[in-house]
Amino acid sequence: MKLRILGTAAGGGLPQWNCACPGCARARAAGPHAWRTQECLAVSVTPDAWYLVNASPDIRTQILAAPGLTPPTGTRHTPLRGVLLTDGELDHTAGLLALREGAALDLYAPPAVLAALGGPFPLRALLAPYGSARWHAVGAGPLPLDGGRLTVTVVPVSDKRPRYAAGFDAAGPWVVAYRFDDTVTGGAVVYAPSLARWPDGLDGALSGVGCLILDGTFWSEDEMGRGSALAMGHLPVHGPGGTLRRLRGLGGVRCFYTHLNNTNPLADPASAERAALGGGSVEVAFDGMEVEL
Repeated sequence: MKLRILGTAAGGGLPQWNCACPGCARARAAGPHAWRTQECLAVSVTPDAWYLVNASPDIRTQILAAPGLTPPTGTRHTPLRGVLLTDGELDHTAGLLALREGAALDLYAPPAVLAALGGPFPLRALLAPYGSARWHAVGAGPLPLDGGRLTVTVVPVSDKRPRYAAGFDAAGPWVVAYRFDDTVTGGAVVYAPSLARWPDGLDGALSGVGCLILDGTFWSEDEMGRGSALAMGHLPVHGPGGTLRRLRGLGGVRCFYTHLNNTNPLADPASAERAALGGGSVEVAFDGMEVEL
């Protein structure tokens, strides 16, 4: 199984276009090598079939930077076979508009998200004239992809809905994580970029995995200075209820933080917070990182 971490920033990227906070200012001064595009993952178990997890507004730039996702010379073809949405947030769905020019893709999402994309955010109707989307609801059972070589398991995370769906009537879960299993090699990864809590079932989903890529939006609970991390739907990394303590107890699992907010000091390689990770099995993902399992 091959993983390409296409983007690692929270909504707006790093630096954000309208922000000069210390994190954004540092990234601007450092130059493009320090910039982060909005969170997105690509997964493959065979060379000519890739699946995206989420489709960020930066998806065009992310695909162009990934050699394995580009078309063969002289063709108008894509190895992309589908997209799995973890939720309905704009920074995870808006990139689907940029994929409308390609071949028909299989798009997977929780039922509540599918309903919202046909309602308050009518993305399904917008894409329909282009014939580029086949929509599927993900449920409790295993989802076989790529001829059964790749199996996807859904882990419900929370009922946190996007702002545009605040008054929309649809039963959750609104946010999920995914476990990917290579049925030939046994490689497995869990991708959980949005964690409002440590959900029931996540520990079980981590059994036997070699890699966990998870929500690293905020370092601390009060990082934003206005509203808490938990209230915004994200477990912080540090602190009594933070995820770092759990990750250090996993043993043998490579762990990567993604979806970093522009305020998160983990985005700075020279920060004390980055040093506090310890340089062991817990790391900070970067755009373009490749992992093989």
